[in-house]
Amino acid sequence: MARTANETSPLLSHGNRQAQSPGPLERLGICLKTEINPQHADLLLLLCYTITGLLDSSAVFIWGSFVSMQTGNTVYLGLGVSGLDESGRSQRWLKSLISIASFCLGSFLFAVLHHSRVVFRSPRQRGALFFSFLLQMACVAVAATIVTLEKQSKSVPLSWKIAVPLALVAFQSSGQAVTSRVVGYSSLTSVVLTSIYCDLFSYPALALTTTSAGGGKKGDEWRRLGAVLALFGGILVGGLWAKSEVGLKGALWTAVVLKGGIAGAWLVWSGEGDDEDVVYPA
Repeated sequence: MARTANETSPLLSHGNRQAQSPGPLERLGICLKTEINPQHADLLLLLCYTITGLLDSSAVFIWGSFVSMQTGNTVYLGLGVSGLDESGRSQRWLKSLISIASFCLGSFLFAVLHHSRVVFRSPRQRGALFFSFLLQMACVAVAATIVTLEKQSKSVPLSWKIAVPLALVAFQSSGQAVTSRVVGYSSLTSVVLTSIYCDLFSYPALALTTTSAGGGKKGDEWRRLGAVLALFGGILVGGLWAKSEVGLKGALWTAVVLKGGIAGAWLVWSGEGDDEDVVYPA
């Protein structure tokens, strides 16, 4: 008896089975679109404090202005406008203005990157955080390249060789502050310690006089202490780089490596729903 075509065809073709499970590109897309779980994300923000200390200490020593902590730059700018800037040809007040303007522009653009929903539907998507730190790394890498090729010293007058890398590093530092808001650790901006000191040393008094300071607040205290230590550690390393023969470029290239490490960490960071078993039909 002759068999019909339906009798000889397989019940489920291999092509259909392959179509039902995502391929590598589709898996990558799912990974980038997945929202990260913010638990323990404060560890990466504490590393950002180290980067801030590393860059600011070197920048102040060589360029005479901050690239992250804009409070100090505002003081320098005010002194310059008042006619009290004694930095001479290096024009510290103008460098401070460049840094402040770049930081403000970066704050706006990084916020747009996370919240515009044009590219990323959620500010906490792995892709948004990865691209943010990839952009930060690229900015520092370009600045490091310029500093490596062009000699930098405290006595060199202000020119594009200083203004461009200064602007790039200040621009990218705002991305760290925006990220702290995105992942839910608003106090860990990585660009300021004054409020950290206030909260750190006012907490013991509040714990003694009120009942609202519960055990959950202990985690906040450890984060604040970690922020101070991380920044101080970065300052020590940045100071060592600045006074060595390597100079500012050593601090910048170190920051490039650390930024790249954080960018890669977001790609493998646990996501919301990762613990759920995904079953593809056979």
